[in-house]
Amino acid sequence: MHRFYSPPEQCRGATLSLTGGEAHHALHVVRLRRGERVAVVNGAGTEFLCEVQDCARDKIQFTVAGKNSVPPPSCQITLLQAVPKGKIIESIIQKATELGVSRIVPLLSERVTTRLGNGSAAHKAAKWQLVAVEAIKQCGSAWLPRVEPSITPKEFLARKENSELPLIASLQPGSRHAREYFRDFQNSHGRLPKSLCIWIGPEGDFTPEEAAAIQAGGALPITLGRLVLRVETAAIYCLSILNYELQSAD
Repeated sequence: MHRFYSPPEQCRGATLSLTGGEAHHALHVVRLRRGERVAVVNGAGTEFLCEVQDCARDKIQFTVAGKNSVPPPSCQITLLQAVPKGKIIESIIQKATELGVSRIVPLLSERVTTRLGNGSAAHKAAKWQLVAVEAIKQCGSAWLPRVEPSITPKEFLARKENSELPLIASLQPGSRHAREYFRDFQNSHGRLPKSLCIWIGPEGDFTPEEAAAIQAGGALPITLGRLVLRVETAAIYCLSILNYELQSAD
C-alpha cells in the first residue's frame, strides 16, 4: 500500500487532501486513481487508511475509511550530529528516522567545513526535514522526527536541556560500552531512560575542547569499538545499539 504524508493540521476531517509535492507524486508518479486504497501518516502518531475520492490536476482528495493510533516511542532520542561534507547528512537523517529518533540537531563544530548563515541554516533545515518525511513514508513510521536548524555545540549546550541519559561517541581512552550506562541507569531508577541524546562528531572527531565541554555538560563517553568509523557509520552504529538496549527489556 502506498503511503503519503499530510501534517496534523490538515488531517482533522472525514476527508483528506494532498497538494504540492505530495499530490504531484500521487498523481503523476504513483498515478493513483479513484477508488484506490492508500495510507496517510500525519507524523504525530496517526495513520489514516484512505480511499481516493477525487483526482484533479494538482490536488487529490481521500475519504478516511479508518485510522490507527501509534503510541510514541518509549524513549525520545535526540541525535546531535556534526554536519559532514556533501550530502552525507541526508543519508544520516534518513537512517536516523528509520531507527526511530525523535529529533535531529545538525552541529557546526570546529572541524566541520560547512558554514551556514541564518537564512541558509533555516533553508537547509526545511530541506532536511523533507528527507525525514520521505523516510517515514518509506519505513511506515507514524512519527516524524524534527530536524532543527544547524547550531554550534556551544550554542546547544547553552540551552541547558535535560536528557535522562546524555551520551557522546568518543575515541578517547576510558570510554565505556553503552550497555554499562544503561545498566547503571536501570539499577538507579528501576527503569530504562525516557529521553536520551547522542553526540556524534565530524571526521576527526570533536576537538578536545569541544569534547571536554560536552562531557562537562553531562554527556557520558561511549566507545564504538577499536576501529575508527566514518561519520555516517558511527551514527547508524550508535542508534542501532541504543535501540537494542532500549528494546531489550520490552
